[in-house]
Amino acid sequence: MNIADKTLNYVKSITAQSISNANSGHTGASLGVSAIMLALFKDHYNFDVSDTDFLNRDRFVLSAGHACPVYYTLLSLFGFDVSLQDLKNLRVLGSKTPGHPEYRVTDGVEVTTGALGQGVANAVGMALAQSVMAERFNSVGFSIINNYTYCLAGDGCLMEGVAQEACSLAGTLNLNRLILLYDSNDVSTDGSLNISNRENVSKKFKSMGWNVIKCNKGNSFKECSKAIAKAKKLDGPTIIIFKTTIGIGTDKEGTSAIHGIALNEEELKVFNKKLGVFENFFVPNDVRDWCMASSRRGKLNHEKWNQELAVYANSNPELYRQFVNFFDRKKVDFEKIARSNYKLEGLSGREFNKIILNEIASRLYQIIGGTADVMHSTCAYIDDGGNYNVGNRRGRNIHFGVREHAMAAICNGISLYEDFLPFCSTFLAFSNYMLPAIRMSALMKLNVLYVFTHDSIYIGEDGVTHQPIEQLSNLRSIIGLNVFRPCDANELLAGYKLALENNGPMAFVLSRQKMEVVDGNYKGALSGGYIIKSAKKDAQVVIYATGSEVSLALQVADELSKKCDVSVVSIPCIEVFDKQSSAYKNKVLQKNAKVKVAIEASNDNIWYKFIGDDGIFVSVENYQGSGNGKEIYTKAGFNVKDIVKDITKKLSK
Repeated sequence: MNIADKTLNYVKSITAQSISNANSGHTGASLGVSAIMLALFKDHYNFDVSDTDFLNRDRFVLSAGHACPVYYTLLSLFGFDVSLQDLKNLRVLGSKTPGHPEYRVTDGVEVTTGALGQGVANAVGMALAQSVMAERFNSVGFSIINNYTYCLAGDGCLMEGVAQEACSLAGTLNLNRLILLYDSNDVSTDGSLNISNRENVSKKFKSMGWNVIKCNKGNSFKECSKAIAKAKKLDGPTIIIFKTTIGIGTDKEGTSAIHGIALNEEELKVFNKKLGVFENFFVPNDVRDWCMASSRRGKLNHEKWNQELAVYANSNPELYRQFVNFFDRKKVDFEKIARSNYKLEGLSGREFNKIILNEIASRLYQIIGGTADVMHSTCAYIDDGGNYNVGNRRGRNIHFGVREHAMAAICNGISLYEDFLPFCSTFLAFSNYMLPAIRMSALMKLNVLYVFTHDSIYIGEDGVTHQPIEQLSNLRSIIGLNVFRPCDANELLAGYKLALENNGPMAFVLSRQKMEVVDGNYKGALSGGYIIKSAKKDAQVVIYATGSEVSLALQVADELSKKCDVSVVSIPCIEVFDKQSSAYKNKVLQKNAKVKVAIEASNDNIWYKFIGDDGIFVSVENYQGSGNGKEIYTKAGFNVKDIVKDITKKLSK
């Protein structure tokens, strides 16, 4: 038996052992893709275990995250900080080897995966980011950015809409150095694949502009390596269709019965005997040495790259300066911008966002992004940035097309690649399409900017499909996402400062309609909430509001002030406000007021924690019709007369 086959047998055995030891996991896919993964790690994947953040390393995304046991096995064999003991602790609480790969938890893991299909879109984002950097910084004789992005996906991944959206865009953009390793085993969790999916994947990907390679022996190390080598020679995105056998070597191979089960003690013993492996969690020296030879090659490649970079710096001093500056997040002087009195009277939220986005983007070239085919509606674009396309890899505005889910997941990949600050934008009502990817942004603490416009029923004429109601509640329910709904440009500027200085995604929620002029406070907004109108002494009524409703709250306060003492609080970001000290929050919330009111064009019950069960929540509880936005807004109760009437009635009790 040659060393490649011997190593493959040990990979399979150790993987099966770790799953059986946990009595939980996905034996089927882990064994089925073992030859593909070993061929990638041994012969093609460029990495340095001593510096896993090496810029020009290859990126690998395990979109089929349930196959992580074999991933962990290979990370261990090739010298990453994953021990045999870690493999024994598969799926144990607090271990380095969780049930699906997690970014920043396991050494070498580039992205959190498990929600099928999203990893494919993440890989597209990584490849897109790589193409931007290659175009900007490579020069004649110096290809300092030339890494590949590999992604392993299964049948389930490619059935997910997010993967199809992303692959369609990747083909349109002819993304190079993107290789999709497709584990085609014709089996899904519920049974044979053809009960739910009978499409011709080869023709489908060819029609989307991809190169297609078929490897009919996907369980052969040698054939898998040859297929990957062929893919690396092609221009444009490439899918390799590996025909594999799920759970190969087990008595349930080729069936859905092996998908998500662990082999019992007797089954594992029989399986290992077939492989010629008789030790538990043991790696022979020749197997370890054979694997580590590739790790040493990767370290040498890194050292060679460092030497080439030094020569590049001497030969291209100005380009090298730009290269270094790209990774230096120069601090934007937000205070100086705020002092320039950004009230921007008579503009909508989307319009003053465009001004501020461009102001910041002119200083930070890491900012890149686009919209879901609504660039002129959301105004989220960089004026002098150019459009990213096949002929202009330097473009900073990306036309994602009507692909909201993929757009968000691609931005996650761009962020993961290296220090980019991606943004993406659509109408707030369509944020629902993006929630799974936004959740992944939050899980990984990625600096992705989500720009949502048309933020309330005020948009009117487009009708109920475009009028957001529950979307603010949906977004605020995502742990780790800051949702920022500013009342003016000063508050929005504070939101950008928070977004750029903190780890994690930010969702900006902005109006389409013109905003009433209010005296938003930049420094106050940095705390997530502040008193925008103080009571003369002790407030009898305190009104909390966000966004467009802050101006309405101020109008209500002006009317009520004839009868009682009123305070208005702007809370552009509840998540940030909640992190302030109790003393600060108590001062702002003024809970001793007799009547507490929240005004927001949503149905988010989060406001009851501020106003209590006895407070007044001016909200949207029903879908509205199609008509003039201002009329709909007023009819829904967002008017001074009705709100003052309700508050006055409450005061009289």
